[in-house]
Amino acid sequence: MANQKGEVNEKMEAIISLCKRRGFIYQGSEIYGGFPGTYDYGPYGVELANNIKAAWWRAMVQMEENIVGLDSAIFTHPKVWEASGHVSGFSDPLVECKACHTRSRADHLLEAVGAFADEKMSVEEINKIFDTHRKDITCPKCGKKDFTEVRTFNLLVQSNLGNFSGDWTKEPTYLRGETCQGIYLNFKNVLDTTRVKVPFGIAQIGKAFRNEIAPRQFIFRLRELTQMEMQMFVTPEDEMRFYEIWRAKRWQYYLDLGFKEENLKWHQHENLVFYAKAAWDIEYNYPFGFKEMEGVHARGDYDLTQHSKYSGVELSYLDPQSNEKYIPHIVETSVGLDRTFLAVMTEFYAEDDLGGEKRIVMKFPTKLAPIKVAVFPLLKNKPELVAKAREVYGMLKKEMRVEFDDNGNIGKRYRRQDEIGTPFCVTIDFDTLGEEKPELKDTVTLRNRDTGAQERIAISELVKRMASHN
Repeated sequence: MANQKGEVNEKMEAIISLCKRRGFIYQGSEIYGGFPGTYDYGPYGVELANNIKAAWWRAMVQMEENIVGLDSAIFTHPKVWEASGHVSGFSDPLVECKACHTRSRADHLLEAVGAFADEKMSVEEINKIFDTHRKDITCPKCGKKDFTEVRTFNLLVQSNLGNFSGDWTKEPTYLRGETCQGIYLNFKNVLDTTRVKVPFGIAQIGKAFRNEIAPRQFIFRLRELTQMEMQMFVTPEDEMRFYEIWRAKRWQYYLDLGFKEENLKWHQHENLVFYAKAAWDIEYNYPFGFKEMEGVHARGDYDLTQHSKYSGVELSYLDPQSNEKYIPHIVETSVGLDRTFLAVMTEFYAEDDLGGEKRIVMKFPTKLAPIKVAVFPLLKNKPELVAKAREVYGMLKKEMRVEFDDNGNIGKRYRRQDEIGTPFCVTIDFDTLGEEKPELKDTVTLRNRDTGAQERIAISELVKRMASHN
């Protein structure tokens, strides 16, 4: 087990190192020593993140006839979070080390000693479990075993937006703790201004904020995160049928992205919130083990009922066929972009030997790769090669994300592109100019990232070849 743990830590460290070295992810506020639970996406990271979002949007909106998109405000009326139950119940179990005053999540400390506690349990239940294992639990910072009682800590992030009183904490506004509330608030707007009818869905990608007690595991658990969520509004009797449909669709989505099925598994929630009918997570095998990547939930009519009650606005639906009036039930799919990003980095990270040399290579599917193709002049001190390479670069960049690189020898350039996951490299050499071999004029060397194989291809065929791999 120790060896396995060591290997796991080594892979995580290798991924984090690659992310920093190659400009995928930086520590937030790094020059000030960092700011816990925040990270910045670098030049290649933002490209990969955008491609992940595009793949999700295509699957959830473009390929679905009855799902529309939304981009709702991060700030909402404070009563939204009272209606949703977040003000009173959006909390995690917190304990504090009496020796060094480090605050930790009680359920995470229990997990480390093989005990289970769910954040949906009451604080009394968690305290009972914690007391049973108290002698085995050590502080992750100082190693002592002296903790306070478990208490709840609300995760909503407060703000003074629009409040100019001396003590705005008495009537705070909140940064949203999840994106789905904006979808519920706009249910009636979408219904009234588009041609959708139940069953229909609303999809959204956006920022959410949580005052996590102990952000950890790189970008897995953050205080500022991006969610990709879809809420499907269905008839009460169709809720579980659509639930199973979306469970199947979301599982297949990851297989279509290129994930190995053995790295995915379902986990059923044992402790459901009172209004939920079902909740299953798709877990991914991260370097630290299987953890939640996406949740699929049958939420009943709780959300629209609560917002109708607190706002005083009727949010029922009148069926045009049956003339029946009801509050639609909701099937939710919710996935974190950051957790998907980490899963993608884990899934497609590889170390192998190519041509007798060890290398690190990110074997991203072409549609996810930050850069689709890199263009090299064989020598940067030959103006005629550079000019032709620039011409090819200019042609390709109109169609896809391309990088021009003339720094260092070709082998080093290949290795740089391997580490950022570029599927193809194009080299312009003297044969491209056709001075000695006219039959090779306007052809280039095309190199495959995964195999290292090279072939000669006409410049005019490059766009078509790249498109066939997307």
